[in-house]
Amino acid sequence: MQNIDPLYFLQPAGTIAFSAGLVIYWHRKRHFTRAAFVYSLFAYAGAIAIKIVVQILTYNAFLTRFGNSSPALGAYFGVQTVLFEVGGAFLVVAWAVSRGKLNAKDAEGYGLGLAFWENAGYLGVLGALSLASTYLALASGGLAAQEFYSSLSDTRPDLFYPPSLALPLVGYGLLERVTSLLFHFSWGYLCLLAAFLHKRRYFLLALPMGLVDFFVPFAASLGILVSEAFIFVLGLGSLGLTLLVTRSLRHHDRLAEGLATEFKKAVPDDAPDLTEIMTRAFDDDARSSG
Repeated sequence: MQNIDPLYFLQPAGTIAFSAGLVIYWHRKRHFTRAAFVYSLFAYAGAIAIKIVVQILTYNAFLTRFGNSSPALGAYFGVQTVLFEVGGAFLVVAWAVSRGKLNAKDAEGYGLGLAFWENAGYLGVLGALSLASTYLALASGGLAAQEFYSSLSDTRPDLFYPPSLALPLVGYGLLERVTSLLFHFSWGYLCLLAAFLHKRRYFLLALPMGLVDFFVPFAASLGILVSEAFIFVLGLGSLGLTLLVTRSLRHHDRLAEGLATEFKKAVPDDAPDLTEIMTRAFDDDARSSG
């Protein structure tokens, strides 16, 4: 009886490593607060919980009504992501902003937090535990292990591929997690700015990004290489569009930091923190221009 290839553990391990690494980097070098980390958890966990309940209640009835039609299933998954993940991210962050828990500087951290909980917290940790339990169950031997192996051979034959076939699948899985990072970062970033600056157009731009899950049922027909590459390009486009429409805000932030640096050179150490003063002034100006 064959066990699963240990190479598959590289996918959850790699996902957790790059997700945690980005969070640590943003916390030390850019701006990632505990509040952004916690509120992104609330938003993501709430969305996933609601999606699980909705699918338990409706998925079988949906299949009975529409069958396995890829467009219908795509709309089923895509609309849920738009409503619960993107819409939920906005509702949570709007509540946090209204109570002064988050501000515009937390936009990057909030988007990164959403991606972290998806990739490391949900799929990374749970994926690793699932693989570990499967590996140990098969390694235990006996009749139960043999029956389990027979079942997996039918439902997940890819788990028993040789290394030459398993390694590309691990690579595709890691690419999919990078794509997830691009989408979650983009819509989280836009949702926080929409809530803080009262600019509805940022939220309206973020909503269609959730339709990425529309393409999930087409993966089998397109093939894994084409499917993952196509979704990755969409993710890059979402990030590029996000950075394009918010470039003036980032210019304001850089200007405020530059003025603060010059101010500190010319005044005593006990002077007020001009970075905070200028950032607040630019945020107020961005709100009024919206």
